[in-house]
Amino acid sequence: MAKLYLVRHAKAAANFAEAEDPGLSDEGRESAVDLALKLEALGPLPVLSSPLQRAQETAAPLANRWGSVAEISATVSEIPTPPEIAMQGLAARGPWLKRIAAQRYADQPGILRAWRQGVIGSLLSCRADIVIFTHFMVINAALGAALKDDRLVLFQPAHCSCTVFDNGEGALKLLERGAEASSQVL
Repeated sequence: MAKLYLVRHAKAAANFAEAEDPGLSDEGRESAVDLALKLEALGPLPVLSSPLQRAQETAAPLANRWGSVAEISATVSEIPTPPEIAMQGLAARGPWLKRIAAQRYADQPGILRAWRQGVIGSLLSCRADIVIFTHFMVINAALGAALKDDRLVLFQPAHCSCTVFDNGEGALKLLERGAEASSQVL
């Protein structure tokens, strides 16, 4: 059994519909440093990050405080944009995400169902306590698995919020829900 600390990245310089892989805003960089100070007492623990720049930049201050480097894993990366949406350009991503946010995975194309299963499988395979810097939809996929709820979005995790799970007995169990945002994802 491992305790999994899933941290949503700090505020990015652009949103999901504006940039493919934005880094952090000035506010986001400050928040990442503040977060590192808050989480420092947990470890040192292994640090895992999505390959996206905003997650890596959020992870760096904590990893640096622990004298380590975040391991990068695509298994905790952002929800994939289906090819038919991606070919329409970045501007099409925002409306697509808003539309599916109220839906269930059972009604989604195979690419999204497979992504969710990959996220869950990755989290279940962790063998030691770990801090994972990831994204809004990844945290929701984990929460849905823990609560046996098929909806894509169950809550609005705030930037730099930390939602805690354990993965004992072959299932995710919610230990602590992170702070919720008062604003929307887009």
